[in-house]
Amino acid sequence: MYVNTNPFEWLGQAFGTLVRLIVDGLAWVFDMLSGASTAFVNGFSRALGIDSSILSIAFVVLGLFLIYLGVSSFIKKRIIAGVIWLLLGLWLLSTLIR
Repeated sequence: MYVNTNPFEWLGQAFGTLVRLIVDGLAWVFDMLSGASTAFVNGFSRALGIDSSILSIAFVVLGLFLIYLGVSSFIKKRIIAGVIWLLLGLWLLSTLIR
């Protein structure tokens, strides 16, 4: 049986164990976040009836942004710009959603 008599070897082993614990903990957290984001995107795309690709999700966000621009134009009393932004946003979303 090997008995460790060097205090620096013990200190190095303790420090290595601490670093390993931190790395394993962070890997677990990022794995959980990855699984949660994947499940969110799959549920979101399934509810809308679109593909779960990055491009489809980006177009949905763009369509919602266009609708936001339309609503904010109506609030600022720019009626024609509001109608144009709303129609563009609704057109984009209607082409994506099945």
